[in-house]
Amino acid sequence: MASDVKARMVAGAARLLAQQGLQGTSFSEVLELTGAPRGSVYHHFPDGKDQLVAAAVDLAGGRALDLVDSWAGKSPAEVTASFLAIWRTVLERSHFQAGCAVLAVTVATESPALLEHSATVFRQWRTRLAALLEAGGLPQRHAAAFAATLVAASEGAVVLSRAEQQLEPFDLVAEQLLDQVRRLAA
Repeated sequence: MASDVKARMVAGAARLLAQQGLQGTSFSEVLELTGAPRGSVYHHFPDGKDQLVAAAVDLAGGRALDLVDSWAGKSPAEVTASFLAIWRTVLERSHFQAGCAVLAVTVATESPALLEHSATVFRQWRTRLAALLEAGGLPQRHAAAFAATLVAASEGAVVLSRAEQQLEPFDLVAEQLLDQVRRLAA
């Protein structure tokens, strides 16, 4: 029961981070969204907001890694299209109101520990994507660089689409990434 409350709070924090950013995510909002009792804040997160945010970053990062891991055996173009589909779906389902919780923490935190936490998640994404791209046939010399490009460009494309409230910027970047990975794999 207590772990269910904690899990709801962490999931709620991840959702709020993706929608409202770090400064827009407070314990009060997490409690309101999740229906958790106020006492659970101090019980589950005695080290404060940074502890909750770190757990939310881990959750968001882990969810993405689970999806990435499910693409084993796909071609580099399929891996790229699948990664882009995650972010396109986030934009569509949220009506351009949500992006990446990890990015939201990265650009707003003043905490070196949270910044390192976010960096770890991004490194994990790049490493796993690079391994899949290479396993799918992308030459090793290109896999790591393209994985970094894929993460960075898709994050930027999400930001542009959220700002413009339309998919056009995202789709333009996605098209370029798909063209690039096809050329690299040829």
